[in-house]
Amino acid sequence: MLTGALLELAALRYTPAGIPALNFRIAHASTQAEAGAKRQVSCEVACVALGPAAQLLSGARPGDALRITGFLAAKSLKSRTPVLHVNAIEFLEGMDHGI
Repeated sequence: MLTGALLELAALRYTPAGIPALNFRIAHASTQAEAGAKRQVSCEVACVALGPAAQLLSGARPGDALRITGFLAAKSLKSRTPVLHVNAIEFLEGMDHGI
């Protein structure tokens, strides 16, 4: 699970099997505990949503606050860079992500 602000949203596309797909990036910022101390962390994560999650996200706008859940997988056979494959999306209101 990851919360953050939507940074970039590509156009809705369809796989060769006809499944809706949407690539996007999310910016995360939070305070985490590490070695007994608080630490400010931030990162940007590449994501992809398929099926109903892609259709739901297609109406979003950059800056929208999200909570997403999913799993990490390699971008492709040639690129081992991780991409978060999103299974569920929740739009959040009133959250400040410091982005």
